Amino acid sequence: MAQNPFPHSTDNKRYHTWNYHLRQKFGGKVFKVPLNAGFTCPNLDGSKGTGGCIFCANGGGGAAPGAAAEELSRQFEAGRDALHRKWPQAQYIAYFQSNTNTYAPLERLRELFEAALRPPGVVGLAVATRADVLNEETACYLAQLSRRTYLTVELGLQTAHDETGGRINRCHTYAEFLEGYRLLADRGIPVCVHLINGLPGESGPMMLETARRVAALRPHSVKIHMLHLLRGTPAAAMWSRGAFSLLGRAEYVDIVCRQLELLPPETVIQRLTGDAPLGELLAPQWTRKKFVVLNEIDKELARRDTMQGAAFLQK
Repeated sequence: MAQNPFPHSTDNKRYHTWNYHLRQKFGGKVFKVPLNAGFTCPNLDGSKGTGGCIFCANGGGGAAPGAAAEELSRQFEAGRDALHRKWPQAQYIAYFQSNTNTYAPLERLRELFEAALRPPGVVGLAVATRADVLNEETACYLAQLSRRTYLTVELGLQTAHDETGGRINRCHTYAEFLEGYRLLADRGIPVCVHLINGLPGESGPMMLETARRVAALRPHSVKIHMLHLLRGTPAAAMWSRGAFSLLGRAEYVDIVCRQLELLPPETVIQRLTGDAPLGELLAPQWTRKKFVVLNEIDKELARRDTMQGAAFLQK
């Protein structure tokens, strides 16, 4: 069998997978346990806007199971036990997933994050948030956490284009994203940047430009997925009346492969496709076949004889 040309892989992937990264760091399987701590968002509660991003179901982001009022310990146990049936020897990352998880006073954040680290087998935290709600005080605490445990802070950028940000009701600019990113990166905190392909009004070159700008930051990791149109959301209503078109699977695969070429080879790729909440996905239906999409990306990278970082390394 021919040797895989990409250095950060043991399973013939041509990009730096999250599973590979965690196995190299911890020596075995590690999975995230999603948590809903009951946070809101500044584009949801009226401080910057209302309604949330146009693609968010029920006015809020993320898909962590359980009600916001449920004790985090019970949420953690339920999520851990469900995944443990598949990976009985695994360790865990407590994942604050739903909405904006630094959008609270520091005392509240400290209470939640420290509690999430206590269960046996927890080796780290992942905190999903927005760059525009970070401040010096919170960043200093996160830096302390990062020295004590494996921490990644996930920043939802989605797009580097402010006109698109306005269209999707993001309620912050790319410049604000850069300010928040640097608050974390300057303190050595690993940052994962979220990107969404297929947003209303965006062309392929715009999506590639977003990846190019993110690549210049050299983030620890990146998540990429296709825009999901969920029932009852403003984005779904826009699409239904013909305001924009969705990418087909082949178009999406092509764009992702080109984005991977632009990203540094050391940047970990946490995700190249996503899961919509069961029963809520209106379109595109091809995203339901997650492993088909991933296989098509693998095949296209091999067909082109390219890999993550190919264009980045040519700069």
